[in-house]
Amino acid sequence: MRTPRPRSLAGQLFAMQVVLVTAIVSGCAYFTYATDRSQAEETARLQSTATATAVARSPSVVDAALTADPSARLQPYTEGLRRAAGVNFIVVMSPDGTRWTHPEPEEIGRKYLGHIDRARTGRTQSEKHLGVLGPSVRTVVPVHSADGRIVALVSAGITIGEISEQARKQLTALLLFSGAALVVGGVGTYVINARLRRHTKGMNASELSRMHDYHEAALHAVREGLLMLDGRRRIALVNDAARELLGLGENAVGRPVAGLGLPPALTGALLASEPRVDEVHLTADRVVVVNTSPVVGGEQRGTVVTLRDHTELQALLGELDSERGFSQALRSQAHEAANRLHTVVSLIELGRVPEAVDFATAELELAQELTDRVVGSVGEPVLAALLLGKAAQANEHGVELVLAEDSRIDDGVLPPSLPSRDLVTILGNLVDNAVDAASSPPPEDGADRPARPRVTVTARADTDADELLIRVYDTGAGIDPARADEVFRRGWSTHGSHRGLGLALVRQAVHRGGGTVVLAEGPDGGAEFTVRLPLRTEVTA
Repeated sequence: MRTPRPRSLAGQLFAMQVVLVTAIVSGCAYFTYATDRSQAEETARLQSTATATAVARSPSVVDAALTADPSARLQPYTEGLRRAAGVNFIVVMSPDGTRWTHPEPEEIGRKYLGHIDRARTGRTQSEKHLGVLGPSVRTVVPVHSADGRIVALVSAGITIGEISEQARKQLTALLLFSGAALVVGGVGTYVINARLRRHTKGMNASELSRMHDYHEAALHAVREGLLMLDGRRRIALVNDAARELLGLGENAVGRPVAGLGLPPALTGALLASEPRVDEVHLTADRVVVVNTSPVVGGEQRGTVVTLRDHTELQALLGELDSERGFSQALRSQAHEAANRLHTVVSLIELGRVPEAVDFATAELELAQELTDRVVGSVGEPVLAALLLGKAAQANEHGVELVLAEDSRIDDGVLPPSLPSRDLVTILGNLVDNAVDAASSPPPEDGADRPARPRVTVTARADTDADELLIRVYDTGAGIDPARADEVFRRGWSTHGSHRGLGLALVRQAVHRGGGTVVLAEGPDGGAEFTVRLPLRTEVTA
């Protein structure tokens, strides 16, 4: 037998709300009825008290009470007053309770049914009591003569049946109003729950709870950054990976994208209405690949954004490019070495042994000079290998790579806070840009340039100043100082499109290391980039 599917959340809420509205309306109706009945009884008591008091203070009643036949004068008077005052009875009696007047004449002369003890002592008393006309709310007031004696008692009352009749009339109106309120509440509840049913897709509470649990688990488990924007381009949802990639705080939800302080290009991609596919953007510390997809449907359009960390991959691509350059340089050097070896062999075959020895010695000295210089000054193996490889690459472009005399980095000086990969990114990209600038054609204005293009590198670890200095300058055309900030923007390049990522990565790696990078005019007329990185990270208590 198939188990019936639980009622949807909207259906459950509808049933609960109908029950709740019914209970509230019924409770209010009962409370109002009880209150109205109590107020009706209190009104009857006040009315009977006022009527009895007015009769007791009437001089004609006092005079009639002192006559031999009070009923003859008081019966017509009290009956006329009873009909005018709207009470059910007005009874004037002697102090011992013998009736002088009554709405039913046959009751005259009989004993009053009720309590008169307090009234006989001169006080007013009210009560509910079963009388000749049925249960009633009545008040008994003493009648005083001129000398202060109690010469009679006056009782005025309204029957419970009369009070109930008034309450029933109010109850009918109340029931009609309550029924209308129940119908309006039911219709409103149905409309609200119909809308809720559309938004919850007819799911029940357990399904929504389970979906929420899965949603939370997936949101925190996924390695990619996930960002959801509402129709007003505010963050509606963000997972842990996205917070880390974009450097967002715990209060990011609800903030507009334009106010997050992200780079303009990345902000523009997030705000774009059209989808973006695998766009590479840079933050202060990361290289991220951005994909956006607009949300269509519902009341507002939003955007789903996925972010992938491309930082490590970009660094690996940079290292791969360096390895490729090293391989090409080694192949070129192998080719050149073969040519030089053939030259030496040919000289020996021609009997020109002294010339062959001189030629070979000169080539060895030239090749060994830079190697000895780099190895002697840079004890950090990764940087030393990078400089030797870049020297070979520069030589292939006809550019001389020179290591400054004051360069010195001992092995083991660099702290873990300066990873080798970031140093390769910084120095490698600066040298590559300098080689490109130095090997470019001379400017049209015919400015003087050195006979052989040159790139000068300074790499020095100053332990006294707790600072690593990397300076690279070239003999190229230089860069306008007014564009000092622009050159570090992704996409800026003097060599056409699809370039301009190197200097942006340099600034990013420098930022991660807590350092600075400055562009100025170099001593050879070209651009000079100076990077300063702290050797020790400040630890705050």
